[in-house]
Amino acid sequence: MANQKERNTTISARDNKKNQTQINDEIRADEVRLIDENGEMRGIVSIDEALALAEEADLDLVNISPNADPPVCKILDYGKYRYEQQKKEKNAKKNQHVTEIKEIRLSASIEDHDVEVKAKAASKFLQDGDKVKVSLRFRGRERDYTQLGFDAMKKFAEMVSEYGVIEKEPKMEGRRMNMFLAPKKDKK
Repeated sequence: MANQKERNTTISARDNKKNQTQINDEIRADEVRLIDENGEMRGIVSIDEALALAEEADLDLVNISPNADPPVCKILDYGKYRYEQQKKEKNAKKNQHVTEIKEIRLSASIEDHDVEVKAKAASKFLQDGDKVKVSLRFRGRERDYTQLGFDAMKKFAEMVSEYGVIEKEPKMEGRRMNMFLAPKKDKK
């Protein structure tokens, strides 16, 4: 039994740097709400009694809800519990989709074919679930003709309207005009 205690303190010392799970002697509360190894609620018991029950079952006492009053502790195999937690985190990480922002650059005097090529690229980005930032930089006297930029942006938005919607309308920011497109929700 001494070897079991030694193993638990080694595991917890390594683990607690990451997730701060309290096990066995690390639990500092006087009373805990105890759930036994079968999942049955034992009620509120003293920490000494809970530790004795865990030792009797040759398992660990794990504080699964430290913010509750009194803390909720469960008698279980800590190694198995930690493995299950890591598996859940890995699955959650695998199933999440990170949305990237791709940028397409236009100019005020862009030709129609060039707009079509860039719209095709933007459509592909939107189909993949990414957002698209469309930027248009005005050089020199082009800045006096911002209406051409607004027209180019509107035309571009119409070309990709099958796959995306305007999230942020075209807006001047210094010498640049920016517009953001988001993928349509019903892209099936």
